[in-house]
Amino acid sequence: MSVTEDAQDTDDALFVLTAVLLTPAQFPSVLGDDYPEACAVLGLEPFEDGYGLVLGQDGDGARWTVVVDDVSLVACAVAAWDCGMEYDLSPDERTVVAALPGWPLAVAVAAPGVPAPHDPAPDPELGLDRPPLSPPDAGQWGPAQRRLGADEIALQWAVWREQVDEDVEFVQPGESADGPRHSGVRAVLEQAHAYLESPPPPGRIRSAFAAGGARTLRVEGPGWSMVARTDDIAFVLLDDEPGEILPVGRGPELPGLLKALDDLAVRPS
Repeated sequence: MSVTEDAQDTDDALFVLTAVLLTPAQFPSVLGDDYPEACAVLGLEPFEDGYGLVLGQDGDGARWTVVVDDVSLVACAVAAWDCGMEYDLSPDERTVVAALPGWPLAVAVAAPGVPAPHDPAPDPELGLDRPPLSPPDAGQWGPAQRRLGADEIALQWAVWREQVDEDVEFVQPGESADGPRHSGVRAVLEQAHAYLESPPPPGRIRSAFAAGGARTLRVEGPGWSMVARTDDIAFVLLDDEPGEILPVGRGPELPGLLKALDDLAVRPS
C-alpha cells in the first residue's frame, strides 16, 4: 500500500488523515500502559527507535493504519500540523512495516471524494484475518478509557487544576491523620515507589515539558494512571472507580516521589 496525500493517485493508495508517534516516549495511551504493551496490540516488535502510525482511507473509503519506521518524517508532520502548517506526509513504500485494518483512535475527519469510512472486509489471503482496530467505547469504563481520561487531564492541566480549590479535600499520600486517605491511591503510590527500585517497562513513566520549568508526568500501572506536575499535585484514575478523578495533595511525600520518577522517565528526544 502506498501512502499519499491524494487517494486518487493509485487504486491502493492511502489518503492520509492524521498520524501519531509510537515510541517509548510518546505513544497512543489507548493502546497500553507502556510502549511494549502498545506495540503488542499492533503485533509489532518494541524496537527502541519506534514507529509512526499513519491513519487514512484507501480509494474505497476503508480505514487503514499504516505502520512506518520513518519516525522522523512522521514527527515532522505531527509538529507541523500542531502548528497549523501544511505538511505532505508521503512516506516511502520501503518504510512501510505493516498495513493494519481499522483505526485505533477516533478520527473526526474523512477523505473527500471517497466512500464514507468503513472497515475493510476480511481477506485471509492478504493477511486481513485479524479484527479491525477500533477506538474504545466511550460509554464504557476500563483501562483504555482510564488512560484516555489521564490524557485529557495532561492536555488540559490548567482547566482541571482550577477545579481543585482550597475547599477540596485532597487524598493524602502520607500516613498522617491529617485529611482523608484512600486505600486505592495508597496502593498506587506504593507501586510508584516500587518503580524506583525496579524500573518498569519503557513508557510506563513519561515526562513532558510544562510551563515554569516543571515537567508533566504520566505514570501507569496495572489498573491505574497518575498525572502530575513536578511542581504541583497529582491526579489518580482507577479502573475500580469509573470516572472518578482523585486529586492527591503534595504533602511531605509527593514532591520527592515525583522528582525521582521524573529522573526515571522517558522523555521525547
